[in-house]
Amino acid sequence: MSAAPDAVVDDALGGWGSSANAFSSKVREAYIEGLRDLDRVHAICEEYRAAATLDHEHDLADRQNGRRIACPVLVLWSGRGALNTWYAEVGGPLALWRTWANDVHGEPLDAGHFFPEEIPERTAEELRGFFAAAS
Repeated sequence: MSAAPDAVVDDALGGWGSSANAFSSKVREAYIEGLRDLDRVHAICEEYRAAATLDHEHDLADRQNGRRIACPVLVLWSGRGALNTWYAEVGGPLALWRTWANDVHGEPLDAGHFFPEEIPERTAEELRGFFAAAS
């Protein structure tokens, strides 16, 4: 598994809308080091498995019982990634979240998948604005 963590991070940087130099080598190494921990890799796999099974079942039950998210929701996503096109047929990410919550705000940010690392000031600005309005 020695080269696998590097390959995963490099693939994410090259193919998810982020440039190869989206963040410092120190941050890149932290991502790689995290992927060398087999317990973390297992947890990541379990998260994806749950999304397709148990989480999906819970979502269906919530919909059947009319449960919605009651608090304000902030949706931020990579403006350079695939989310803008993946959910276009339903009106985009905001429309998707509005099927779950009434008070949804957000927008795509001009960065890739790793936008918090790429544009931390802009990300923090969005979060500050959201929490200030919600309080």
